[in-house]
Amino acid sequence: MSITPERRTALITEYATAANDTGSPEVQIALLSERIANLTEHLKTHAKDFHSRRGLLVLVGQRRSLLDYLKRKNAARYQELIGRLNLRR
Repeated sequence: MSITPERRTALITEYATAANDTGSPEVQIALLSERIANLTEHLKTHAKDFHSRRGLLVLVGQRRSLLDYLKRKNAARYQELIGRLNLRR
């Protein structure tokens, strides 16, 4: 269910805004989106796993907060990111 180190570094290099960038909102949102996708697949087969479901809701809330922050600070970066991640809104 967790992200492999190789996939994590691939996501960081793909969404980084500068060299050695791991803390920008784009990178954080991309990592959260990957974890959300993994948990969603897990819950398709384990429908009664309510602990993981709560964790999924927490991750979705964190991602939503970061997306709102990015939209407030820079709307162009926000639009580009939701296009790249295929998120609704």
